[in-house]
Amino acid sequence: MTRDPTRDALITELHSARRETDSLFARLTPEALLARPIAERHRLIFYLGHLDAFDWNLLVRDCLRAPSRREDFERLFAFGIDPVHGELPRDAAADWPSEGSIRQWVADTRVDVDEALSSAPFEGWLAGAWAARLAVEHRLMHAETLSYLLHRLPPGSLRPGGLARWDDVAPPTPAWVEVPAGRATLGLARSENPYGAWDNEYEAHAVDVPAFRIRAHKVTNAEWLRFVEAGGYRDDSLWRDDDRAWRDRERIEHPAFWSRRDGRWWWRAMFGELPLPMATPVYVSQAEARAYARWQGCSLPTEAQWHRAAYATPDGRENPFPWGETAPVPGVHGNFGFAQVDPTPVGAHPAGRSALGVDEMLGNGWEWTRTPFAPFEGFAPLPFYKGYSASFFDGEHFVLKGASARTAGCFLRRSFRNWFQPHYQHVYATLRCVDDGSAA
Repeated sequence: MTRDPTRDALITELHSARRETDSLFARLTPEALLARPIAERHRLIFYLGHLDAFDWNLLVRDCLRAPSRREDFERLFAFGIDPVHGELPRDAAADWPSEGSIRQWVADTRVDVDEALSSAPFEGWLAGAWAARLAVEHRLMHAETLSYLLHRLPPGSLRPGGLARWDDVAPPTPAWVEVPAGRATLGLARSENPYGAWDNEYEAHAVDVPAFRIRAHKVTNAEWLRFVEAGGYRDDSLWRDDDRAWRDRERIEHPAFWSRRDGRWWWRAMFGELPLPMATPVYVSQAEARAYARWQGCSLPTEAQWHRAAYATPDGRENPFPWGETAPVPGVHGNFGFAQVDPTPVGAHPAGRSALGVDEMLGNGWEWTRTPFAPFEGFAPLPFYKGYSASFFDGEHFVLKGASARTAGCFLRRSFRNWFQPHYQHVYATLRCVDDGSAA
């Protein structure tokens, strides 16, 4: 029987992913588990059950048709997606089961999942391995989600951790990189790797991209501060109508990670507040990013432009990674893979520079594009998770590329696509500008 990857390797990967998410829950004080740090998201206690409910529902219930262990928990913790039509969750802390009952159910569920992965006769092992691999990736996605949720908790909600200060690091001088006209290959070829990705990554196709210029670095807090001080948040001409309405309704005056106190700007790191680090990338919503780009007289890149800047080579080839063919190494090629909890100064990892000279296309913050999240031609929903992508092909979500400090290494593959709504400020997302003649 073909095993790709082997069962033992999959179990090892799953156990490693569990340790990553377990370590985040271990950071919480007992009271914080019932907190809802971001209004649009569930209380943290939901995620304690969700990760293992997903594994059990997918691998044991759906793949093996096993009877329910606890149907009420399997339903309660099944889905953790964006609120529908802007409706915020209304549950109270008292509505949730006890932490002890959830943890016991999680422990029992993990036994079932491990047994299934070890010996269960999946119908077609390749497809079973595909589901198992994506279950691991789902958990690692939530390791990043949990990180930014924990990031928004009030002081004192987390057990102490380290604070890296970058006060003495000056941001680089803004510079442009010329990207010649050429082709960008988006997506993954199903014929080459039919069981290796999420449905929205298929099918591979080439896009002709005219020449353009792109910023060598992500936008820093120093550059964003100039936008704030120039009145960018108050200049209606920079904001689209829907973005302006959101800005006014939510009283958005600066990035969510910033605060102002005693005439000074502060930045919220994972484990405390720091003076605003000028050399690190700014984290903002796409709406804010669009306004900034317009203020600069430029645009956000398209998904194809981002690919071209990241993977194109001067001789017309495309690299699997911006720097070449070497597998990503956290801390060497960029700030990713859970090596850090917070961003580092832009340009701090020259080994990760693209062949065309663009820094940090992978790591230190996802990058907004202006491309709506939509299927590639040849799209087919996952046979075991049909709504994973299709539920978000609504014209109201936009593609992000790259990675953050809290992005697992498996997501650094060229075809991976992230997506969010344009008015979501909390994700570790930044931007860089392009000059392609499209700025309005």
